[in-house]
Amino acid sequence: MEYQNVSRRDTHATGKKLTLPTLLTALAAALLLSACAPAPEQQKVTSSANPDAVQAHLEFLASDLLEGRDTGERGHEIASHYIATQYKIMGLKEAGTDGYYQRVPFRSARLADTQPTFVIATPSGEHELQYRRHFTTTASTAEEISEVNAEVVFVGYGLVSETFGINDYEGLDVENKIVIAVSGGTQGLPSEEAAHLGAQKQRQAAERGAVGFITLHTPEREAVRPFEQAVLFSGGARMRWLDTDGNAHGEDGQLRGSAYLDYRAAEPMFADAEYTLEDIWAALEAGERPPSFALNASVTMRRESIFSEIDSPNVIGMIEGSDPTLKHEYVLYTAHSDHIGLARDFSTTSKVNNGALDNAAGVAVMLETARMYAEQVAAGSGPRRSIMFAAVTAEEKGLLGADYFAHNPTVPLTSIVANVNLDMPVLLYPFADVIAFGADHSSLGDVVARAAGQHNIALSPDPMPEQAIFTRSDHYTLVRQGIPAVFLMTGFTSQDEDENGGEIWGKFFAENYHRPGDDIETLTETYGGIRYDFGALFTDINFEIGMEIANADEAPYWLSDSYFGKIFSADSPVRD
Repeated sequence: MEYQNVSRRDTHATGKKLTLPTLLTALAAALLLSACAPAPEQQKVTSSANPDAVQAHLEFLASDLLEGRDTGERGHEIASHYIATQYKIMGLKEAGTDGYYQRVPFRSARLADTQPTFVIATPSGEHELQYRRHFTTTASTAEEISEVNAEVVFVGYGLVSETFGINDYEGLDVENKIVIAVSGGTQGLPSEEAAHLGAQKQRQAAERGAVGFITLHTPEREAVRPFEQAVLFSGGARMRWLDTDGNAHGEDGQLRGSAYLDYRAAEPMFADAEYTLEDIWAALEAGERPPSFALNASVTMRRESIFSEIDSPNVIGMIEGSDPTLKHEYVLYTAHSDHIGLARDFSTTSKVNNGALDNAAGVAVMLETARMYAEQVAAGSGPRRSIMFAAVTAEEKGLLGADYFAHNPTVPLTSIVANVNLDMPVLLYPFADVIAFGADHSSLGDVVARAAGQHNIALSPDPMPEQAIFTRSDHYTLVRQGIPAVFLMTGFTSQDEDENGGEIWGKFFAENYHRPGDDIETLTETYGGIRYDFGALFTDINFEIGMEIANADEAPYWLSDSYFGKIFSADSPVRD
């Protein structure tokens, strides 16, 4: 069905290069639109998102002047100040630890100029591998000099799940050993559960006493992405947030060595073993789980890391609920304000990764959503529960700003009843459906369906489970704390019969995502411009989701058969 709304205008991007005057115009427009509120005597309003406001916010945040909003850099600080200013204009209460700010301390680590080493010792002798030819690794955020020497155990896919009856460690002793695993192993599992399990491999090894973790490149992966390409962008800086004792959260030094290893360089490791590498590849090709077994070899890995410490803010505002009791419960909107900074892509003359859709678009939607709530409050019809808005930092570094908030919330964690996450809506076509990650696990699924249905938008299943998107955005950190969450993505169906939404989405992901081409000028030249009218529609749907949650008598709840409800809810005995 063709979506129509006569109150919206077609507001495609003009394609003009942003200059300081146009930025100031966009800022002025955003301030004016945010400041508008209905007359105090009005008691009930129907709020609608303004596409001009979405455009004004996005154009400012995606400006070259913000230099890609990299975590800890000046451009991201400017973006954060802009967001805090918008909160203030709207009348949001300060909900950080320092006004609207919750500053997050980070340790950034990069490999030293001394190259990492990797040596395989077997009964036939030693085999020294070459960095970036045979293996690659990353810096450690736990130790400046980390070295490990231990026997090696092959653990198949390295997966463990009581729920799905998987234990690739069964019968193995990996205490003080280095484990080696092939990627994958979640084929046939539901996509969101598979994404979660795949992200837990190193934790599973560490919990069983392993001291190192090696991921083995395979012939199957070689056919898709050759090893020499896989290492091109490896070895970059890593970042972790610091706890009150100055320790890097999530990296306690248990795994003192890690590497990604070309299968051809691994052959000496499997000499005289119970199974050969050919046996493993045959099992993978047949769709079988490979065997797990000890190897007749040991490995020594060494790396030197250089530390630096920075901080960067989450920016948090709040609208207080109207119900005397329910106002102490919170619906949390999140959108990451950072991007990846200046470009290192030598195929283009652009020097900035602007991140227009990733995620200036999500922040623009969140700011306009906040304005709509403020409009409701001014009219005397505000939400019963309180609404929090968190522009979180360092998503591109590993969901770190959101994870810091999840471990250091500025309100009691148990009082957060739901998370609505806003990340990279691909606003390049008139979408006819949305995908809601997390919707199948809690009562939020029905809420999303009703909110989308109000605007004649369908709810569709995940069209690309292999991308593991559920674990790649900020809501995942709240889910791991037991909070039901939903994350909407624009679907692949276009209301324009002459367009294929899936092809447009795929083209953006392949050619513009995390590249300088995610900027207003390129998106205009390539796709005809950003659909700010459908950005407003996307805002309306997310606003309706939050408003229903906020006004319901009952808080959202995990469904009884939800995998994530079982493993992360407070009373859960399961921990996959």
